Amino acid sequence: MATQNSNLQRWLTGLVLAAVLLLIIVMGSPVVLTAVITLVIVIGLWEYNGIVFGPGHRAEKTESMIIAVLIPWIVLAGSTQWIAAVLTFAILMVFMVFLWQAEGPSLDLSSVMKALFGLLYIPLLTSHFVLLRLLESGVFWVLLVLVIGIIGDTVALYVGKSLGKRKLLEAVSPGKTVEGTLGLIAGATVAACVFGYFWLPQIHWAHFLILGFVGGIIGQLGDLCESAIKRSHGKKDASALLPGHGGLLDRMDSLIFLAPFVYYYRIFVIG
Repeated sequence: MATQNSNLQRWLTGLVLAAVLLLIIVMGSPVVLTAVITLVIVIGLWEYNGIVFGPGHRAEKTESMIIAVLIPWIVLAGSTQWIAAVLTFAILMVFMVFLWQAEGPSLDLSSVMKALFGLLYIPLLTSHFVLLRLLESGVFWVLLVLVIGIIGDTVALYVGKSLGKRKLLEAVSPGKTVEGTLGLIAGATVAACVFGYFWLPQIHWAHFLILGFVGGIIGQLGDLCESAIKRSHGKKDASALLPGHGGLLDRMDSLIFLAPFVYYYRIFVIG
């Protein structure tokens, strides 16, 4: 009964999130999407900071949050010079905070590395959703990322539960299996091809075969990366924000890696 309630809670939360996202992506302007992405970044970085820093480290958390909020809006403005300027400023500020707080004979750079990695990992990668939205037929490219990631994860969950025997990387994520990962790649590939056939018919089907197959692998890497961060700090979930799912970062981990891949494939390969 507890498992059934957990699954129902998971599905209800997922359906509500999917409906809200679909409405925002289809009906909203790039500015609206950027505002939503900013909120996602803030929540995701808050969860990340909670995992890697724990209590305290107020200066690092505040500084990284301020910089993170700026990144998607600079991406929307389309200025590569400003993006480079903000990232440079971020690196300098992180080190300045570190030096300001430095005490004792031995200096620990781990807080600097955690803050810098958090800025590269969440705000920078997630802001690629804004870049996708600005493309021609941008709504559909954003939706493609969600289709590959969500359907791939869903297929992996049920294939892993029913057929999973061989552990994929037990030290990083004990629940993931080789069979579940193969199901993820297959599901992501089929989903990408079907989506491309109906909503981006001007693009050759072979591109969606590649996007789904490679995207499934990259999405799994994103999932494993977040699992490694949590496991190295003794955490099971990023937070308890979403009933049945854990934290927002737990649901976005694969999408954070997928968005840059789909964007650069569209720009450099499809053209």
